[in-house]
Amino acid sequence: QIHLVESGGDLVQPGGSLRLSCAVSGFTSETYSIAWFRQAPGKEREGVACLSGAGGTGAANFYADSVKGRFTGARGNATNTLYLHMDNLKPEDTAVYYCSMGCIIEAGILTPRFQKYWGRGTQVTVSS
Repeated sequence: QIHLVESGGDLVQPGGSLRLSCAVSGFTSETYSIAWFRQAPGKEREGVACLSGAGGTGAANFYADSVKGRFTGARGNATNTLYLHMDNLKPEDTAVYYCSMGCIIEAGILTPRFQKYWGRGTQVTVSS
């Protein structure tokens, strides 16, 4: 069965860095696009990044404008693990971060509406 487990969230100072991990089982992550989302208190779940899979037709990874240039996705295919390296963190990055199988991008937005498989999330808090 498909499982995704996020880890790596922590309390960090503004300007700091974190690397989140998404451990995948039940499918070969290299084949599929993997999405990262986040949800802050009182806000809707927001698409952050998509790591394109070998089985898709996407030509490049996707990053939301709010994180572009600061967040970078990576793959550890040998361990079936996905990473999200976050640099120059800001207080507005505070959220629970989730990974999910597959990416649906509509009008330039990575939407969570059709995702079926989720991890349980990892908390990222950016504060002085």
